Amino acid sequence: MDNLTDQIKILEESITKQLPLETQQAFATSILDLKKRMIEHNSIKTGDKMPDFILKDSNGNEVNSKDVLKNGKMLLTFFRGSWCPYCNLELQYLQKHLQLLHEKKVTVVAVSPQKAEHSQSLAAQHNLSFTVVNDVNNKLAKQLGIRFSLQDFVESHYKELGIDLHHFNGNDENTLPVPAVYVVNSDGIISYSFIDADYTNRFDIQQLLKTL
Repeated sequence: MDNLTDQIKILEESITKQLPLETQQAFATSILDLKKRMIEHNSIKTGDKMPDFILKDSNGNEVNSKDVLKNGKMLLTFFRGSWCPYCNLELQYLQKHLQLLHEKKVTVVAVSPQKAEHSQSLAAQHNLSFTVVNDVNNKLAKQLGIRFSLQDFVESHYKELGIDLHHFNGNDENTLPVPAVYVVNSDGIISYSFIDADYTNRFDIQQLLKTL
């Protein structure tokens, strides 16, 4: 199945069968609350300048956005963590289409607040061949306007599922990035953006490819 939307539908059917109704309702309320904050409208978007950044990959090597852009365009995808099944699907989807992106001189960089060890496991599990970097404390996400704090009422449900953000991210915060995808031209300008506070919605690869 090549369509990410269809894959997500199958995932949601499985999640609906597995999660308690109370947990499903808490997640839905959390998404509605984030949508009301208008994060998509207040964040950086198409036509804006992407700030320069230097982040470390899962092996501790520095990734400088200026260096990446010397080779062409850069696709930045922000994901919540390896614990997020929707993010896993998206990363696998990008890996599947990586050759197409490379042919258009696009370098993929995945950004997450999680510790390097979790990104290493994620890359190995899904055979990811693109760079995964650690955005410590979601600093870059905050700069772009896509960082948010997980609501208290939903935190307990995360922990019941074994998702402890303090453990995954190595800090005392409960902050996450809204899933977002940006294509940045060699001059640093964003030519494509997808931001949605509803983490169950993901970008359309065909629409993205048309912009390259």
